[in-house]
Amino acid sequence: MSNRRLWIGLALVMIGSFTVLGFMGGEIYRKAPPMPARVVAADGSVVFDGAAIQAGKEAWQAMGGQELGSIWGHGAYQAPDWSADWLHREAVALLDGWARAGGVASYEALPAEQQAALRERLRGELRTNTYDADTGAIVLSADRARAVRAVAAHYDGLFGHDPALADLRLAYAIPTDAVADATRRADIGAFFFWTSWACAANRPGETISYTNDWPGEPLIGNAPTSASVLWSIASIVVLLAGIGALAWHMAAKKKEEPAPEIPDRDPLLGLTPTPSMRATRKYFWTVLGLFLAQVGLGAVTAHYGVEGGGFFGIPLDRILPYAVARTWHTQLGIFWIATAWVATGLYIAPAVSGHEPRHQKLLVNVLYVCLLVIVVGSMAGEWLSVQQKMSLGTTFWFGHQGFEYVDLGRFWQLFLFVGLLIWLFMVGRALWPALRRRDQHRQITILLFLSTIAIGAFYGAGLMWGRGTHLAVAEYWRWWVVHLWVEGFFEVFATAVIAFLFSRLGLVRAASATRAVLWSTIIFLGGGIIGTAHHLYFTGTPVSVLALGSVFSALEIVPLVLIGFEAYETYKHASARPWVRAYRWPILFFVAVAFWNLLGAGVFGFLINPPIALYYVQGLNTTSVHGHTALFGVYGMLGIGLMLFCLRGLVDRSAWSDRLLKLSFWSFNLGLLAMVLLSLLPVGIIQAGASVSKGLWYARSADLLQEPVMQTLRWLRVPGDVLFSVGVVGLALFALTAWRRSRRQPTRAAEVVAPPVSPGLEAPAAARASL
Repeated sequence: MSNRRLWIGLALVMIGSFTVLGFMGGEIYRKAPPMPARVVAADGSVVFDGAAIQAGKEAWQAMGGQELGSIWGHGAYQAPDWSADWLHREAVALLDGWARAGGVASYEALPAEQQAALRERLRGELRTNTYDADTGAIVLSADRARAVRAVAAHYDGLFGHDPALADLRLAYAIPTDAVADATRRADIGAFFFWTSWACAANRPGETISYTNDWPGEPLIGNAPTSASVLWSIASIVVLLAGIGALAWHMAAKKKEEPAPEIPDRDPLLGLTPTPSMRATRKYFWTVLGLFLAQVGLGAVTAHYGVEGGGFFGIPLDRILPYAVARTWHTQLGIFWIATAWVATGLYIAPAVSGHEPRHQKLLVNVLYVCLLVIVVGSMAGEWLSVQQKMSLGTTFWFGHQGFEYVDLGRFWQLFLFVGLLIWLFMVGRALWPALRRRDQHRQITILLFLSTIAIGAFYGAGLMWGRGTHLAVAEYWRWWVVHLWVEGFFEVFATAVIAFLFSRLGLVRAASATRAVLWSTIIFLGGGIIGTAHHLYFTGTPVSVLALGSVFSALEIVPLVLIGFEAYETYKHASARPWVRAYRWPILFFVAVAFWNLLGAGVFGFLINPPIALYYVQGLNTTSVHGHTALFGVYGMLGIGLMLFCLRGLVDRSAWSDRLLKLSFWSFNLGLLAMVLLSLLPVGIIQAGASVSKGLWYARSADLLQEPVMQTLRWLRVPGDVLFSVGVVGLALFALTAWRRSRRQPTRAAEVVAPPVSPGLEAPAAARASL
């Protein structure tokens, strides 16, 4: 079967989806909140100038950016969302100033009817857009200018050393003199003002703000827009229609295919790794080292939530501030998962084709050194940046870019991009004979190679912004990397690899595997590419982005409703033949991927997906629930499963310990579930209630997060974290045992693996040595 229609469908999905995504990008460029040349008071005095706002953005990035609080809902959860926090503080300062002018101590001391009158006055003051495109100026009333200067003074003391704010700094896990330079502190205040101004000021000719009236702020009338409600309803309708259509299609197309002839013995039993394949072992050991480091930093980061200045009494924030710990925690998660998948590609490619290109081992080793340099260099630069030991220009290139998941400086980004292109070249030339070979595995090999191209190329989206790029535009390109690169094409690559492995083991037919991968890719990317916009509802984007993002991101959930069938089919492979039990735990990790795809990406993803839901929960711990269960539950489990499949051919089989793998598997899954259900989800639900009733500022405030019940819930992360850590230790012990025993085994030399053979067919021993 040619699968021609499926290939055409995939091409149309790619072309159509990227056309729409490009249109959305153009709209964001055109309609982003204006960056003023200056902000002036009614008397003509300059409050801020445009250069200060831009410098403040860079200073905010240098101190950790989205790893210390958030802006427009994107970032960390310990400190406030600075745009929401500034907006509320400015509103209160104005109301109190007007109350004092009337002879009353504060706004809260006024009768209810006078409070209502002042709130109406406040809405007119903050929601009126006074930006003049001709002069580039935002004009503030004298009262508002005084309020803005008062709020700026608060942030100057917070990021400095004001002793009156010591307790607040501790609650936010911000060290004293986090930004020692007074000019930088003033500039950060200017940037925070601009981000909050965009949340309140109406777009020209419209009655909603640049951020679609986000965040919720009752004092100025910020509430979900009609578009947020209507497109949320539309997204649910589309989701139900998509589920119905997929179920109908699966029922209509379902037919009994003859079961594959399962080989009587393991087709990989005689696998002789080539030199380049053996050289990937160090990648997998490094994966475990990075994983251990990430989990340790996760414990430190979580503990800052209950002890903002240290770790069980140790003043750790002096040498490892929260912003650095969280940066390294999130970045190492990306690094170790990506390393596992990159190593899988380097291992699989020669085995697929039976061809070991010249100098492939040398390139594998060179790429490994590059990986280490990037990891160590970027982490050192981020520490130096947060410790304020770099200029802003140097910070952008070698320090901290301040964008979550893309924190590393531009030089390290470029270095990583070049490394991925080298990886693409290495995988491509090793796969080339298989790509030319017209056999039953050719189409799935082509899809595997196309996903490799996408992985190498789409990381380049992270190079599309610069130091002076508008925040809304930078967010657009950042989500190309986080959503499309990580959640999109890496998943296609992993799906193709898994299907290829099962077909080579003879557990599924090659034709069936190819159709399944093509069909899954079409469905996933059909919603996933345009669905990137669901991260951009409130980042200074127009309503068209909200509409398209809500509808198409709902389609991302559609294939996940049938994931249970996939898990069942995968589990059946584990008992197909007695020899398949040797692959029991790698296969069960793939089953776990299916489970967490349904729960983490599906249930918890849709929990925060519709605009009306995300309006209230963006930037709360509900996002962390989705992040942990999707990032580790799906992509981390995938990385571990692929690593274990590769290690079956790289370590001596007598070194394989099912006992340790069983311990790791259940510790990972039960620990992650406990972490979510006992701590993250309850905290997020309480925050969501506070966000609905009082506004996002309160849901992220120290007043709420330092309440005894919230502190107790944060401590309840410990059981899940400890159980999860047991899994990491078990996996590390498994790898250490396998490594030590394998070192004692004689090295089997092979420059070229023989061409693959169809499972179940007799072939010479040399041929059976390959996949």
